[in-house]
Amino acid sequence: MATVRTRFAPSPTGYMHIGGMRTALFNWLWARHNEGQFILRIDDTDQERNVEQALIPILRAFRWLGLDWDEGPEVGGVYAPYFQSQRHLFYDQSKQQLLDAGQAYHDYDTPEQIRADRQAAKKEGRNYLNIRRSLELTAEQIEQYELEGRPSVVRFSVPRDQFVTIDDAIRGRVEWDCSLICDPVIVRGNGSPLYNFATAVDDGLMQITHVIRGEEHLSNTPIQALIHQALGHELPQFVHIPYVAAPGSKEKLSKRKLDKYRKNPQFKKMFDKADQVLPQIGLAGSRALDPVMVEYYVRMGYLPAAVLNALARLGWSLDDKTEIMTLESIIDNFTLDRVIKSPAGFDPDKLISLQTHWIGQLPIEDKIDGCLAYLVKAGLIDAHPDTAVRSYISEILVAMGNRLKIFCDILDHREFFVADDQLDYDEKAFEKRIRKTNAADLLEKFSERLATTETFDAESLEKLMHDFVETEGIKIGQIIHSVRVAVSGKSVGIGLFDCLALLGRKRCLIRLDRALKRL
Repeated sequence: MATVRTRFAPSPTGYMHIGGMRTALFNWLWARHNEGQFILRIDDTDQERNVEQALIPILRAFRWLGLDWDEGPEVGGVYAPYFQSQRHLFYDQSKQQLLDAGQAYHDYDTPEQIRADRQAAKKEGRNYLNIRRSLELTAEQIEQYELEGRPSVVRFSVPRDQFVTIDDAIRGRVEWDCSLICDPVIVRGNGSPLYNFATAVDDGLMQITHVIRGEEHLSNTPIQALIHQALGHELPQFVHIPYVAAPGSKEKLSKRKLDKYRKNPQFKKMFDKADQVLPQIGLAGSRALDPVMVEYYVRMGYLPAAVLNALARLGWSLDDKTEIMTLESIIDNFTLDRVIKSPAGFDPDKLISLQTHWIGQLPIEDKIDGCLAYLVKAGLIDAHPDTAVRSYISEILVAMGNRLKIFCDILDHREFFVADDQLDYDEKAFEKRIRKTNAADLLEKFSERLATTETFDAESLEKLMHDFVETEGIKIGQIIHSVRVAVSGKSVGIGLFDCLALLGRKRCLIRLDRALKRL
């Protein structure tokens, strides 16, 4: 068996789409499972783009996930260059090979002629096929056109008496009738190659054995297969994987539908989280930070292990029950026969479940390191925290328990880091839990108890609260919620007694006094 060689060829648009990253991962996994090579090739034929700048976040996404490449940008390889904009010599040679063999031709038809042909075909109720007038031109006519500067394109000559048949690893046997296929343009008038031509040339010359890509590319396959055949390439194994669908639908996940996704119940939570976090870390308005892009997960504090686990499960499974898998385990078990045909629904809830598992596996020091970046960016701690600060964060994380799902969740607990006179109150919570309940008298009495208690740990404070409730002849709900809002500014959070102990006696008393003065 030949060495497996897969490739992923993104256009440098600036950010990696989560669906594209899943396709890249499947290519990478198949190469690694078979101890083959994974090639990263850049489709940068659009010279209007700033390729160098746009490529940075693409490579960053690969590196963040730990997906290395054997050949490609910054690595090189025997089939270099790996930027299509630098491979025109190969395209020119292949174009000339097809022209010399009569398998391609210069087409001088004008847009008006083509438009008229299409309208005639539509009127007659038949499929449109280009008429190939240019093949009937004499040498003198062609010379005259060239002297006039008449534009032309190069078209591939589809053998209309054939069928194209492939055995797709997922779709099975697929066949196309060439008598229904137009001659595609393979080279524009300015000499630049079109996608199907450049892709077939590069895949053939780079000895790609498996073309693993989204099912939307299935329609490109007959032309590419014909070009491979005409150039004498060995046909690669085509593998068309299911597209990634938006949560709760069969609609393909698209970065063009972000406004619609904001109304999706599952996605809305992710957008809301970003809206809450980004202003705190100086990234408000960043177009990259939406859950359709890999960059969102990088910046919001997800773990690569969780994202890889979730991506691998989009259209592939080991069995009907295994959800949590290490990358090593996925590599060992990844086979194409386990890839499904139907759309793979992206499930944010499943992702957060996987993330909760993987972050739970981290040592406390790694959790501290992960949270520090957010606290620093939010201006809540110094850039170089000392041992005491790290110890304090450790205590907070222990109290948070599984509330820490992604690293930016630490910002949900700003109350532990802001100065007492800068604590923000949730006005609705303050109104409901303190103002409307006439809690001032109880808060003042409870504050006096806090000031005189000997020990100030969570267990002692819980006993203090219960003794206070019994003495006052009230229900615990009449005091516990108002105390929480007074000291933390909000109605939800970690356990109240842990919260009081973490803040300490002095800060609790200051905040209780401040809440009373607001009344």
